[in-house]
Amino acid sequence: MFTGLIEEAGRIRRLALTSAGGELQVAARAVLDGLRVGESIAVNGVCLTVTEVERDGFRAHLSAETLRRTTFGQLHAGRLVNLERALRVSDRLGGHIVQGHVDGIGRFLERRPEGESWIFRFAFPSDLRRYLVVKGSIAVDGISLTIADVSETWFEVAIIPHTLQVTNLRELHPGEG
Repeated sequence: MFTGLIEEAGRIRRLALTSAGGELQVAARAVLDGLRVGESIAVNGVCLTVTEVERDGFRAHLSAETLRRTTFGQLHAGRLVNLERALRVSDRLGGHIVQGHVDGIGRFLERRPEGESWIFRFAFPSDLRRYLVVKGSIAVDGISLTIADVSETWFEVAIIPHTLQVTNLRELHPGEG
């Protein structure tokens, strides 16, 4: 389990995909402290198992099921990904409980400034509408966020400068999932 508080934005070093799955290699620093083979790590909110720890990154296997239910198949080398190590019992719960299982893939629609922050709007699968409420929690690429507004087809979240700076949201473009 995770909290949705991103520890670091790593970069995809290599993404090798096949019809049976694939392997992800990520360049990282902060999350490597104490990271061991076999441990869970959230990459863009998806719970993966670390298969190799390297001096400046790690590797994880991607199952065919993971590729079907996530946006990993749309990513490429050089892309930022949000990273968070698994929660320990002694950790603070500053975000919300994020299990690392994907309920659906949204699509980024727009970003507009609001004061010193931004409003991000995302489209979502219609079958998830009953779970989305104003002031409810949602994880977008593993980031713990609060829903600011919701309609039948989209939801909005407020993004503060810190979140934009330390996550992959700064590289998100309209139309991306």
